[in-house]
Amino acid sequence: MISDTKLARINELAKKKKEVGLTEAEAKEQTALRAEYLKGFRSTMLNTLEGVTIYDPNGDDVTPQKLKDMQNKKKLH
Repeated sequence: MISDTKLARINELAKKKKEVGLTEAEAKEQTALRAEYLKGFRSTMLNTLEGVTIYDPNGDDVTPQKLKDMQNKKKLH
């Protein structure tokens, strides 16, 4: 997960971009910080999905096979 300091910097750069624009160095920094944020977000989302089972109103497991395969692969590691 990204630190609070880095998240604050992402927001600071976004605000500055809207108000006055960014320098080339700031734009590169923003791109790198956003990539780091997205990497952490995706990792967290995958970990969440690996613990999900979907049931229909009848109580039958209707978890998509792709998700089941991902969960089984995780259990093997």
